[in-house]
Amino acid sequence: MKLVCSQAELSASLQLVSRAVAARPTHPVLANVLLTADAATNRLSLTGFDLHLGIQTTLPASVESSGAVTLPARLFSEIVSRLSADSPITLSCEEGQEQVELTSLSGSYQMRGMSADDFPDLPLVQSGTPIQLDPQALVKGLRATLFASSADEAKQLLTGVHLHLDDAGFECAATDGHRLAVLRLPRIPADTPPAEPDAPGEPFAVTVPARSLRELERLLAGRSSNDPLSLFCDRGQVVLLWADQVLTTRSLDGTYPNYRQLIPASFSRSISLDRRAFTSSLERVAVLADQHNNVVKIALDDARGLVTISVDAQDVGSGSEEVAAEVEGEPIDIAFNVRYLLDGLKAISSDRVRMRCNAPTTPAVLTPVGEDGNYTYLVMPVQIRS
Repeated sequence: MKLVCSQAELSASLQLVSRAVAARPTHPVLANVLLTADAATNRLSLTGFDLHLGIQTTLPASVESSGAVTLPARLFSEIVSRLSADSPITLSCEEGQEQVELTSLSGSYQMRGMSADDFPDLPLVQSGTPIQLDPQALVKGLRATLFASSADEAKQLLTGVHLHLDDAGFECAATDGHRLAVLRLPRIPADTPPAEPDAPGEPFAVTVPARSLRELERLLAGRSSNDPLSLFCDRGQVVLLWADQVLTTRSLDGTYPNYRQLIPASFSRSISLDRRAFTSSLERVAVLADQHNNVVKIALDDARGLVTISVDAQDVGSGSEEVAAEVEGEPIDIAFNVRYLLDGLKAISSDRVRMRCNAPTTPAVLTPVGEDGNYTYLVMPVQIRS
């Protein structure tokens, strides 16, 4: 194998695929990144795979001879990142050998790798018709929901984001049992080739680990491309293809909770207020709340058109702030984990936000006022003693 490529492109690609390299590998080769050079296409492919998450990307290269080898991901990435960006990098490895020579204007390095034959094959399920998604819409959906997924491995199904596609649109949903985030998005534009499952018109749903989707979100946000994203799903394996990049992961087994039935059909109380003012007040009050149990109390006052946010951190202190609001319904005191409220508010981009509820023990729902009206954030209140 022998090739010449850009230092900047190689370094960026290494940073991308290294996110799928095992931190504690069960086999030494899983700590490596796979390099595959193809003289026919003049492309260099890089692959990282920890047996759960796989990321593959390709970059242009002047390939003199094809070949493949694996190199220690961390060491290789650190060397390349420190080489001069003004000089191209030459990679060469004798056929049948596992030592790679890396040369640039900065100097020359030799690295001991491992055989490409030892590297596990990346599952590339590409059977059937792919689901096609707008990558920018998907980024929007992931940013609005990923934070609400569970970090508790005992709730395995809730550690993912549920993706649902039907004729009406595309939906992302995540819940950890204490809050729920749902974003409904329109279908991909009509001038794009149709993206139907094997049976046209049949709804499609899959739950994908949040860790994998965080890497997908970084991948999609890191570069601009008008190419649609293709999603293949078969026998528990999910493969996402976009531009010259591939991400592969396992889906989460089981039936995702019917989260729609958790959202109340009607509300007896509602407040509409400036999102930034509400967020700023909560962040200030959270300084005290964080010292105790993260709980803040919200009181609605229809007569005065105010919302009072208060905290009583035992043995630490107390505080309160008032925010102007349009209040509808009877007065109520309701308590929340302040971090859950802030997470939801930060996922909303509109200037004003509406919070609706029925009682101190039933769910409250935050929605944007105006733009992004298809976003719903439900948060369970905290029961407090009077």
